[in-house]
Amino acid sequence: MRKFLIIVLILLMSIFALSKVKIQFWHAMGGWRIDLLKNMAEEFMKQNPDIEVEVQYTGSYRDTLNKLIAAVKAGTPPHVVQIYDIGTQVMIDGDIAVPVQELMNKDPTFDIGKFLRPVLNYYKVNGKFYSMPFNSSNPILYYNKTLFKKAGLDPNKPPRTFEELIEYCRKLTVKDENGNIVQAGITWPLHSWFFEQFMAVQNAPLVDNNNGRTGRPTKAVFNNEAGRRFFRLWYTLSKEGIMINTKKEDWTGARQLFASQKVAMLISSTSDVALAMKLAKENGFELGTAFLPRPKGAESGGVVIGGGSLWIIKGHPKDEIEAAWRFVKWMAEPKQQIRWHEGTGYFPVRKDAVEQLLTSGYYAKYPHHLTALLQLLLSEQNYNTNGAIIGAFPEVREIIETAVERMLNEEMTPEEALKWAEKEATKAIREYNELYQ
Repeated sequence: MRKFLIIVLILLMSIFALSKVKIQFWHAMGGWRIDLLKNMAEEFMKQNPDIEVEVQYTGSYRDTLNKLIAAVKAGTPPHVVQIYDIGTQVMIDGDIAVPVQELMNKDPTFDIGKFLRPVLNYYKVNGKFYSMPFNSSNPILYYNKTLFKKAGLDPNKPPRTFEELIEYCRKLTVKDENGNIVQAGITWPLHSWFFEQFMAVQNAPLVDNNNGRTGRPTKAVFNNEAGRRFFRLWYTLSKEGIMINTKKEDWTGARQLFASQKVAMLISSTSDVALAMKLAKENGFELGTAFLPRPKGAESGGVVIGGGSLWIIKGHPKDEIEAAWRFVKWMAEPKQQIRWHEGTGYFPVRKDAVEQLLTSGYYAKYPHHLTALLQLLLSEQNYNTNGAIIGAFPEVREIIETAVERMLNEEMTPEEALKWAEKEATKAIREYNELYQ
């Protein structure tokens, strides 16, 4: 009898295992976030025993998009993929994803109105949502209050303008007797994202047609005073030796400079908040966070949402698409958004998650997490701050980064570099448009 029961149990387990719907989830979150996402998926599977989620880290955002395109061509696409913000138009044009708006409309339990308005403004394109907002961020200023005090600066008054930023960096820079830099004022990764953000801070667009929001952009329009102000700032800080530049897109290098106190300030993503608090504690200094500075007298805009969203890929059976929707919807629920926010620094994309954090006293205990959220909520909401939609965005970013490198290498003046970048970006935009018009 016992043997019979064991056989029955094994058969039942086999049947249950076969009845599970399996889906693949590809993501671009490295470091400690790999385990966090894996643990979240495991929690989902406990609550949804009929679904099995295979979680796979697929490299950087760019690598993940390229691997997705290759998988689609090979007929082996995953079910859910995390794609960075600037991949939105490419994904739409490729027509390889199920617009989540269709799934939202069929699901009476889902309420898009609970999401933060800046999040909705960014991810709503052509009147609908193509992906589910998940990990949203923007850049903030991190600063070392301990080094501020040492330099005679008020640790509770971070720089609010470009002019103050230059002044602070001069005071915070320390050189040895041979003139070598021991400590510099600031760093940020050599990445186009910061140019994009500082254009929005000054309420200026990157491309025409209302930043690509009311029609496909036909040209870049960032060679203006707002663009020149930021290029000049970057050039001045570097030329004076009061800023340390990283290699192109070297986020880790910039964080290490700040953690080791080789620089007193860092501009980086809010996704680094949890890590920055940890590094400050480990390296014995007091951390401060603040909004991004802007040029004195410049028009006030705001920051643009960065990060990524979750896309459901076509070409799978109906039951697998439904399982993917359940997973994507679950990842955007308040409990998961709070867990993700606390573990990283990416801010919650939902109002009800923010409300829970406020009422629980979380932000009173961890004010650095609040900095990013407030900066976003206090930003003007318009085409400039809602972010540009550009099909050739990856190429445009590479062009801007090359222009910055040429400027820093004294191959071009700030004005020449920006003019060249706008011309080349326009060329890339027009070449891309020829493929889809």
